[in-house]
Amino acid sequence: MKTFFGTGSGSKFGKIVAMDRFDSGRSLSPIRQAEAYWTALLTGDGVPMRSQVDPRGLENVLEYTFILERIAPGMARFRLAGSHLNKLAGMEVRGMPLTAFFEADARAEVKDILEQVFAAPATTELGLVSTGALGRARLQARMILLPLKSDLGDVSRILGVMVSDGTIGSTPRRFSVSDKRVMAVSDLQTPVKPAMQEAAGFAEDQTEFKRPASHLRLVVSRDE
Repeated sequence: MKTFFGTGSGSKFGKIVAMDRFDSGRSLSPIRQAEAYWTALLTGDGVPMRSQVDPRGLENVLEYTFILERIAPGMARFRLAGSHLNKLAGMEVRGMPLTAFFEADARAEVKDILEQVFAAPATTELGLVSTGALGRARLQARMILLPLKSDLGDVSRILGVMVSDGTIGSTPRRFSVSDKRVMAVSDLQTPVKPAMQEAAGFAEDQTEFKRPASHLRLVVSRDE
C-alpha cells in the first residue's frame, strides 16, 4: 500500500503525491538522513547557512549528496557532487547545471521547482523516472532539495541528495519528474511553546512540611 504525503490539492505547492519506497523496496535512508540533518540545523531565523553543513554529519550518505549554487532565476549548478551522481551522468558533474539530469521536456518544470526552493524558500522531494532503452533498463530515482543561505545571507545554495534504484546501464541517465512534494520552510519551523501557567482556582496553598512527632522507641536486646 502506498503512503501519501503532501500539502493538498488546494495548495499553491501542488497536489498530494505518492511518497512510497522504490518498487524493489530499496530504502530511502540517504534522503531521510539528509532531511533529518538539515532539519536539525533549522533555527528561529529560518534557513540554515551553507557554512553550517559539516560533511562529517553526512558521511554515511556523501556518495549521494550534492551542493547546488544558484546562478540565475530557476538555474543552479553543482558545486559539489558525490560519486553516485557522477555514475548516473557518466562523467564529473561539478560545474554542470542540475537540468543536465533531466529530459528536455522536464527542464521547465525543474526550473520552476528550483525557483520555489530558493524564493519561498521551500524543501522539495521529487520522484524521478528514466525510461528504458537499448542497453539500459527503466530506472527510478528520488531527489530531495533543501535550501541553504550563502555567507551573504541570501538563499542561493541547496543541499541535495539523489539516489537511484536499479542498474544504471549506459549513461548519461536523464529523468522525468513522476511526483513531487514541496513544503515551505516556514511550515517546518517548530513553534515556541508558551510557558505553562497554573489555572486559577486549581492551585493549592503550599504548607510547610512538618516532621511527625517521634513515636518509635529504641529497644536493645541484651540477651546472649
